[in-house]
Amino acid sequence: MAGSEGKQKTARDMVLSMGVVVLAGLVMWMFIPHDDSKPDLKAVDYRVELLTAQRAAPYPVAAPEGLAEDWKATSVRYRGDDFDTWHLGLHGPDGTYVQIQQSTRKPAEFIDDATQGASATERAQEIDGRTWTRYDGGRYDALVLKDTEGVQGATTVVAGTGSFEQLTTVAAALGLDGAPAPETG
Repeated sequence: MAGSEGKQKTARDMVLSMGVVVLAGLVMWMFIPHDDSKPDLKAVDYRVELLTAQRAAPYPVAAPEGLAEDWKATSVRYRGDDFDTWHLGLHGPDGTYVQIQQSTRKPAEFIDDATQGASATERAQEIDGRTWTRYDGGRYDALVLKDTEGVQGATTVVAGTGSFEQLTTVAAALGLDGAPAPETG
C-alpha cells in the first residue's frame, strides 16, 4: 500500500507543477506587449535599377506605368550575369503579391522558376494586342508572354498570389511600348 500512495503523490505534484507553469505562461503573455497587425512593408524606389536594366538589357524592360498608388514596390533587382534577369515585386492593395520577371533564359526553365512550378492552361488572354498564356499553380498563378509573342529577346512573367484580374491589371500597366506588337494577318 505504501507504494501506491507515493505514486499518487508524484502524479499530484506533476499536475500542480504543470498548473504553475501554465499560469506563469499566461501571466507573461498578458504583460508582454505583442502586435498582431500585419507589418508595414517598406516601399522601394526602383527607378535607378530600372534605368540600369533598360540600358543593359537586350530587350525592352517591363515596368508598370500608371498603376494605382496603393500598389507598393517592395523588391527589385537586375542581374546581367544571370540571363539578363529583371525582377520587380509589388504588394497589392489587399496584401497580395505580384512580381514581374523577364529573362533571356531558356523559356521552359525560366517560366518554371518564375511561376514556382505553375502549369500552362489552354486559356490565353489578349492584353494590349499581345497574347499572354495563363498558368495555374499551387503557390502562384501567372500570365506569361513568350518572346515570340511581342517582346523580342525575353520571356515576361507576371506571377503571384493575386487574382488573374490583378495579374491582368499589372500586365496591362507594363508599358511594353518599346516592343513591337506581333503582326496579325
